[in-house]
Parts: sequence; C-alpha cells; structure tokens
Amino acid sequence: MKGFRSEIERETRENTNFRKVLYTGKHSQLVLMRLLPGEEIGLETHTDTDQFFRFESGMGIVIIDDTEHQVEDGTAIVVPAGAKHNVINTGATDLKLYTIYSPAHHKDGIVRATKEEAVTNGPEFDGVTTE
Repeated sequence: MKGFRSEIERETRENTNFRKVLYTGKHSQLVLMRLLPGEEIGLETHTDTDQFFRFESGMGIVIIDDTEHQVEDGTAIVVPAGAKHNVINTGATDLKLYTIYSPAHHKDGIVRATKEEAVTNGPEFDGVTTE
C-alpha cells in the first residue's frame, strides 16, 4: 500500500465540484466538497459513520441535532454517528471544505459537479477501496 498524500488546503480551495472522493481506505474516506452561496448538503443522518469536517474558505453553519455552529476558514467539526446534521453556506462566496467519513460512505473515485448530480447519481460505498 502507498497511502495518500495531498496538499489538502490547496486542493480544497481549488475544488470546483460539489463532491470529489480523493481516497478511500478500509476504515475512512477523504472527500472534498464545495457549496455554492445559499446551498446546503441537506439534513442527513449517517447511522454507522462518524464524520469530520474542516472548512478552508467561506462562511456557513453546521447543525448537529439541535445545536448550530458557525463555521469559517480554520473551523473543524465532528459529527458523531447517528446525529442529524446539515451544512449550509450562509456566505456570499463558495464554502469549501473537506470531510473524512469513518468508515467510508461514498463509492471510491466519485466526482459530482453539482448537488443535483450527487442526489440523482450518488452511489454508496461498495466496499472497494483506493488500494
């Protein structure tokens, strides 16, 4: 195995896709995301998956159950498995972030340019890892 190396801040800031899976391991997955102004991920719950978010640019809020957190460049958030959550871009520019799912949640290598594309064609993790 080779593992994975990235200039993650640069890659996150340069990302123009709603979702881009960079690496999928046996127990975790690294994904870049971009939310347009006013866009949100949508309320969701991952029953068996913890999720870490790191925000690299923009402004927004993360709602975890009934708690609201303001986020901006440098903010980190952890959402425990089973918590209802949403990420909302409240700023005038793109909200750029990366997230780590533990375990993986999406099919390896998936790139979805828009939220609409991700919603209509967002295959779940199929057990296949990057290496």
